[in-house]
Formats: sequence, C-alpha cells, structure tokens
Amino acid sequence: MEFNELLEKRRSVRKYKANTTVDRETIEEILKAAQQAPTWKNSQTGRYYVVTDEEKLKKIKENCLLSRNGINAENAPVLIVTTFVKDWSGFEKNGSPTNEAGNLWGAYDLGLQNQNLMMKASDLGLDTLVMGVRDEMATRNALDIPSNEIIMGIIALGYRDIEPAAPKRRDLDVIAKFI
Repeated sequence: MEFNELLEKRRSVRKYKANTTVDRETIEEILKAAQQAPTWKNSQTGRYYVVTDEEKLKKIKENCLLSRNGINAENAPVLIVTTFVKDWSGFEKNGSPTNEAGNLWGAYDLGLQNQNLMMKASDLGLDTLVMGVRDEMATRNALDIPSNEIIMGIIALGYRDIEPAAPKRRDLDVIAKFI
C-alpha cells in the first residue's frame, strides 16, 4: 500500500468486531514496527503491555479507562498499554536532564513509536484507538508496571466493525510559518 493511501485509510476506530482475535505473531510484527521509530540517542525506552486475556481485558476496560473509552473499545480483542522508562531519554548518564524538556523526550519518543504502531496495524488491516488512562494506579497494579515507567496511554487494537461509511476527512490547511 502506498504511504499516502495508508495515511488516508487510518482512522481512530470506536467500534470493533465482536468475537475476533489477533494472533501473537501479528502483534509482534506491529510492535517491531513501533520500535523502528527514532529515539533520543537510540535509548529505546518505550515499553508495551499487551493485554489479550479476556478477564484482564474486561478489568482494564472497566477500571482503567474513562467510561466512554471502555464502550469504544468494548469488543477490541487487544489493549496495548504504552509506557516509557522515566529519567532516561533526555538525561545524561549521571541522571541529570540534558535540557529543560527532561522526561518530555521519553514522551516524544513514545509518541513516534505509537505512530509507527498504529500505521503498521493499519497496513496489516487492523484498526486502533488511542485512549487516555483514567486510573493510573489501577492500570499499574493490574499489569505489574514498575514505578520507573510513565504510563502514557492505552491503544485498542482489532478489526473494525462494519459501519456506515465514515465521513470524508476535511481538507487540512498546512499550519506552518515559513521563514
């Protein structure tokens, strides 16, 4: 698929097909694409917690997401909690921040990785939805996420339910200042 076609095709999906699964090999292929993204000094601090167990999925959807997101991800067979190791990307070996951005470099790097993840999923015929975390501690405890990682979001992954045709994206003006 051409890159521009992939950009047009990718959407945030809020309704997934029920009773579907995504095989482990496909998920691993998607995560490998995520890790191809550039990171600060190649630090690779992104971490992924892949939830496929039905009981865990239900617990995360009910306890860790905003109620609307739980509904949006209701039939998604996979949730991927994305984190990054804090105080690493954007920090010197002695632990001091390289500049005022500090841990924002880790968030930036993870954003690049998550974009790769979503584009690869779309390339493989899957759909995604990025969601915020309602209860950080419940998420951390449910998945045994260590305290040295910052939780950034949860990505629903699955196959889009057949819906009426989505409205065409509006033409976007380039928002830039050319100097």
